[in-house]
Amino acid sequence: MKPTPQLFSRRSALKAMAAGTGAVMATDLFKHAAAAEKAAAEPLKGRINHSVCRWCYPSIPLASLCEAAKEIGITAIDLVGPDEWAVLKQYGLHAAMSHGAGKGISQGFNDPTLHDELVASYENLIPQVAAAGYDQLICFSGNRRGLDDEEGILHCATGLKRLMGTAEQHGVTLVMELLNSKVDHPDYQCDHTAWGAALCDAVGSDRFKLLYDIYHMQIMEGDIIATIRKYHSYIAHYHTGGVPGRNEIDETQELHYPAIMSAIVETGFKGYVAQEFIPKQPEPLKSLAQAISICDV
Repeated sequence: MKPTPQLFSRRSALKAMAAGTGAVMATDLFKHAAAAEKAAAEPLKGRINHSVCRWCYPSIPLASLCEAAKEIGITAIDLVGPDEWAVLKQYGLHAAMSHGAGKGISQGFNDPTLHDELVASYENLIPQVAAAGYDQLICFSGNRRGLDDEEGILHCATGLKRLMGTAEQHGVTLVMELLNSKVDHPDYQCDHTAWGAALCDAVGSDRFKLLYDIYHMQIMEGDIIATIRKYHSYIAHYHTGGVPGRNEIDETQELHYPAIMSAIVETGFKGYVAQEFIPKQPEPLKSLAQAISICDV
């Protein structure tokens, strides 16, 4: 196909970006240019707001990832903190899910001895998130360490309620991620959708919601589409990933993502779906472009 002026301009931008990241990165980005141009030539349907998780591309500079994301049709980056927001703003991208508060996945709100420290950390970051123009901040339950489910909900709700006034004042939603405790995060407590929904009810604020990670919940409970339909009002954000292995979301794994994306759209969801798979193919940005195409329903 003969390139249109728009595509030629975008190709030039990719080449300039590649030149600024060194010969090795330049070679890689030239390889990915065709996939990005294809995405630009075929506008997305716009029914899904696309994001991508920063941590899945550690060898690609954030600026280069932002440039490629724009080419593909992605409008946000996930799991970035205050020290990276300026780069996103240079490229006109949103921070769909911020991080930077808390003590990590295993030490969360189900441990009351951590509440003072966690509350101070989130009280400090919530206004920064809002001032930057963002509205979602990730949080975690922590590991069980012998807690039963009811105790875990009680402890989490007690700590999270202390933050809801600040979150509501600044228009920032704290979003707890559902993770599997079978493969990746042994002993993690927020590992079933029903438990997360019960915690949302206990907190009792629209500024506390769930991050439904499709990869993790396929491992823990399956029945993805029915679960999304049942609990969609509790869900503020989605992550993807191929099962098993957390790699590409293509035909090499067991989930049928077009049907899952259609189910999400049918719930009226207006938030972001972020790609969080670990590319195993030699051209990771090509895999990313393919994933966006698969999810473009």
